[in-house]
Amino acid sequence: MCRWGGAAGKRVGRAAALPYTIPMNEKLERIKDELASVPALPGVYLWKDADGQVIYVGKAKQLRARMRQYVNFQDERVKIPLLVDAIASFDYLVTESDHESLILEKNLINQHAPFFNADFKDDKSYPFIAVTKGDAFPAIKFTREKHKPTTRYFGPYTDSRAARRMIDIARRIVPICSASCADWRRIARRLEGGATPDGAVHPNARACFDSHVGIGPGVCCNKISVEDYAAHVGRVERFLAGSHREFVEELESEMFEAAADLEFERAARLKARIETIDTLADRQHAASTRDLDADIIGIFREETIAGVHVLMVREGRIVNSNEFVLNRGKDIFDGELLHMFLLRYYDATASIPHEVVVHEAPDDSQAMEAWLTEKLASPHGAKVRFAAPQKGEKAELLEMAETNARHTLMRYKVRTNYEDKRLNSALLQLESALALDGAPMRIECFDISTIHGKHSVASMVVFTNGKPDKNQYRRFKIRMQSAEANDFAMMGEVLARRYAPERMADGRFGKKPDLLIVDGGKPQLTAATSQLGLLGLDDIAVAGLAKRDEELFVPWQESGPIVLPSGSPSLYLVKQVRDEAHRFAIAFHRDLRGKAMTASVLDDVPGLGPVRKKALLKAFKSFRNLKDATLEEIHAAKVVPPGVAEDLHAVLRQYNRDAADNRDAAGSREGGDSRGRDS
Repeated sequence: MCRWGGAAGKRVGRAAALPYTIPMNEKLERIKDELASVPALPGVYLWKDADGQVIYVGKAKQLRARMRQYVNFQDERVKIPLLVDAIASFDYLVTESDHESLILEKNLINQHAPFFNADFKDDKSYPFIAVTKGDAFPAIKFTREKHKPTTRYFGPYTDSRAARRMIDIARRIVPICSASCADWRRIARRLEGGATPDGAVHPNARACFDSHVGIGPGVCCNKISVEDYAAHVGRVERFLAGSHREFVEELESEMFEAAADLEFERAARLKARIETIDTLADRQHAASTRDLDADIIGIFREETIAGVHVLMVREGRIVNSNEFVLNRGKDIFDGELLHMFLLRYYDATASIPHEVVVHEAPDDSQAMEAWLTEKLASPHGAKVRFAAPQKGEKAELLEMAETNARHTLMRYKVRTNYEDKRLNSALLQLESALALDGAPMRIECFDISTIHGKHSVASMVVFTNGKPDKNQYRRFKIRMQSAEANDFAMMGEVLARRYAPERMADGRFGKKPDLLIVDGGKPQLTAATSQLGLLGLDDIAVAGLAKRDEELFVPWQESGPIVLPSGSPSLYLVKQVRDEAHRFAIAFHRDLRGKAMTASVLDDVPGLGPVRKKALLKAFKSFRNLKDATLEEIHAAKVVPPGVAEDLHAVLRQYNRDAADNRDAAGSREGGDSRGRDS
């Protein structure tokens, strides 16, 4: 049982909803004061906005401590600042256990559909196979209806054709009435009117078409009793639940009995049903050498959406797969995304496996396992458990599910034109947030990469219409010499070179940007605005992106940075631009460092080019052998002319002397240090 606010029969623990006009600090202080009365008990909490709408539902083992984490900003999820800004009041419900909290959380999310909770991106009803258990003669049907307590549902199926095909196969194996059959509907109406099963069918009624072709059991013409029909229904349920092997064994036993009784026509029908199951098994992918009964859940996340792929493995075979797209991605933690999906998915399906294979078990795995075990209701007492395999066939299946989840997301984005819609929205949001004259159709972003002032480089990436324009990318070697990294001065140098009059007139550099982003906070922004001012380019909109909190600093706002909404298309675009600039700079910097490291003493030898160096190293097997070689050995290799050989030998002798001197000096320093320590 659960109690509102910890008092039986009373609803307390509600903070008064107040309008947004209250200052943020004042509002937070009020909520913090009201949280003092929240009990330290398990339960479910509901955050509400100024209109009283529920915007987030969560559960906790200790309500007060968990709710305080939000208003004290101790929760590191990126959506928290936006959520807290929208909170005006709250409710909470105290429960007896964590398991009860899970059930209540699921029901409240279904009831309120809160904005900040993860949910399916496609707000549509998924198809199910339903068996109308509430009828005297239950029928099978394809449906998208809301779940009724008297009907058993199998699914969901994200492929409607697969669901309809499974219904056809089930009816060929075990004859059962279809809810679309006119005769079955007529009998159902009579039964609802009070008729008995025997009286609902006319004694002289003719068989329906389904009964003639062998996929209907003959309810319409009194060919089957209520008891025998119930046995048919039980078999269909076991088949749809994935128990195909047990089903085949039953059919084979019946077939042999029919043959022994010389009922060859009935035996032939049973043999045809067995062959149908065998054909279905051939189409199903063999997943395990063992009788694995599991759901394999793979997730692939992007910034604002995520793809989920579920492989249903029964008796060691993948019998079905479902795919979903969620409206949350990297803006929430992995565990929360998985938690919300598990609640949504297993609330809808009646096909509960013995094992749920995931990348990482949810934090509340014990409560989740108890809930799923209760739904499984195994007559043998079997329990549901989570598994997070690191190797073996389950890990391989999980990798396959995660790969398919990525493709699920790709197909969704192509099908819905998601990228173009997101980019249009991102550009319009940036125009509004940064007070630009128009949407930033051309964005340029700069980043500096250096190690203590050495091999310093800068990158310039360009996004046109919200997409990377790699033909416009440029990279710069920093010319200034510095003993330490000086991003401020380096940024000024790069911008001076990029926006110099001759570069602005060069068509290869493209036109002036609508928005200039520099990677860094206020110092980099100051460097950029100062340099642009010196060049007379005050009309270029510029912003500095701080890495820590993804904040945008702009020259015209002194009160603080601009914070784009968490999970918004604009924030995703800005981070994508910044990350691309960082990647491009790091790649150039790594390339320069690599070239510097490969430079050797051989570069100091006149007449020794790349081809001759390669031939020498091949002849002597290694540089170590080469540096120890005599002049005669170098001549004998016949790789370089005699004059070059003599110069090479002289350079190598000097290299060896310098190396020996360095070793002696190092030994002297170590000896002096030792003596100093000893004394």
